[in-house]
Amino acid sequence: MIGVPPQTRRHRIVKSLWIGLWLFYLSAPVTDLISGGHSPGVRLLGGLGLAAFVAWYLVLVFRTARRMPEGRVLASVAVLSAQATVLSLTLGREWLVLFVYVSISSGAALPGEISRWTVPGATALLTATAFAVPGGDEYLAGLLIPALMGGFAMVGVRAMIRTTLELSEARATVAQLAANEERLRMARDLHDLLGHSLSLITLKSELAGRMLPADPGAAAQQVADIERVSRQALVDVREAVSGYRRPTLPGELAGARTALTAAGVQAALPAELTAELTAELTEEQESALAWSLREAVTNVVRHSGARRCTVTLETRHTLAGPVVELAVTDDGAGGPAAAGNGLTGLTERLEAVGGTLSAGPAGKTGFRLLASVPLGSGT
Repeated sequence: MIGVPPQTRRHRIVKSLWIGLWLFYLSAPVTDLISGGHSPGVRLLGGLGLAAFVAWYLVLVFRTARRMPEGRVLASVAVLSAQATVLSLTLGREWLVLFVYVSISSGAALPGEISRWTVPGATALLTATAFAVPGGDEYLAGLLIPALMGGFAMVGVRAMIRTTLELSEARATVAQLAANEERLRMARDLHDLLGHSLSLITLKSELAGRMLPADPGAAAQQVADIERVSRQALVDVREAVSGYRRPTLPGELAGARTALTAAGVQAALPAELTAELTAELTEEQESALAWSLREAVTNVVRHSGARRCTVTLETRHTLAGPVVELAVTDDGAGGPAAAGNGLTGLTERLEAVGGTLSAGPAGKTGFRLLASVPLGSGT
């Protein structure tokens, strides 16, 4: 690619062949050197001048100007222009073709904001030199369009390559952002899954420890519950990792009842959910509310010291339209909501479906978490 040094041997060969193909148009100066009637000294100097011109041209388009400061590149283009002018004025009109290479090299090696001026400049210099060389005006018509169009074609190619590189970088950035978002989702899921299950396991382990001396049968029942919860936690983690698990409100209500009862908290939960309500919720909305219920109940069991927990789920009409609200209220210690992974994850889940989350003290004592989503809208 123009502007990019070849990285492998194959790239170097391909680029050399491609550049060498365009050097075919130097056959006119070479033919003039051989059969133009010049003296041996002029031929020698002309050959050296042509070799120097080609070498300078190859430095610009093959090694590329990407690693060279713009000032040095511009100076190199000026040297090419001077070489083309001197060779054309001293050796004849056949050498005017060198200005086409000057135009192309400036378009290939210089940024667009500079080459848009140097390409017309090289073409103008070609025109002026052609009128100063005997018979040069006869060659001018055949060289103006190649010089002008060839130079601007290289400007377009360079811009296209720059755009392609920027697009590749943008794609890499998007892929990185997607990976970060997926890691964040996994972190939220694992926190919600394991935080609830491990809290329940810890609670039942403490109960089993206290029951073991006096009531081995009840302790055995708690151990059996621990085994069941741990197995379910393993299943949940596997499903979450696979991206298939989507919690539902009925399932989380049943789990909340079990967790609150095991913790000795009096639970006031909806007896059942209406089919109409769950049908109007999208899967993403129901999942967000289910995660909210799980996190709220986990916090009640672990931190609140509450004796009673009330869960309500109802539809409420607002100026913005109907919304479904999930409220979890306890009569525990209360206090301000502490910003943590759980509430942060819930906020992100609800915002993704157009919902909101609020959490804070409920009166003098107790705590209330309120999650709401717009009914029938998944955006």
